[in-house]
Amino acid sequence: MNKIIILNGPNLNLLGEREKNQYGDFTLKDVEKNCTDYAAKNNIKLTLFQSNVEGELVNEIQNSRNNHDGLIINAGGYTHTSVAIHDALKILKIPIIELHISNIYNREDFRHKSLISKAAKGVICGFGINGYIMSLKAMNKFLEK
Repeated sequence: MNKIIILNGPNLNLLGEREKNQYGDFTLKDVEKNCTDYAAKNNIKLTLFQSNVEGELVNEIQNSRNNHDGLIINAGGYTHTSVAIHDALKILKIPIIELHISNIYNREDFRHKSLISKAAKGVICGFGINGYIMSLKAMNKFLEK
């Protein structure tokens, strides 16, 4: 059984309320239910974590190095600004997938730069909340090797 953690960063707790043109009507609870259902059917032990606090995300990343086989991260706005999250991810020896609900390259210029991509094995963006299941499928493939 693969142990995978999904980390969600700032403002993702407000999915369904914020920028519906970018993120749709789905809530974080909807996303988590989809992921939990997929994990149960695919022999994945899934951990879900969301925080608006950079240091809490760093702590979860650091803890995952001993507790998980793979990490999926939607760091929200921290994607473009957090050297601390980048540095924590670089410590990991497990595969990392960077995830975004929207296509960050189809948005404001400042969103085109990711500090996470250099630490990630792959990036999924622009597929809406379907990206979460795509990430879980991809991570399972990475872990099969």
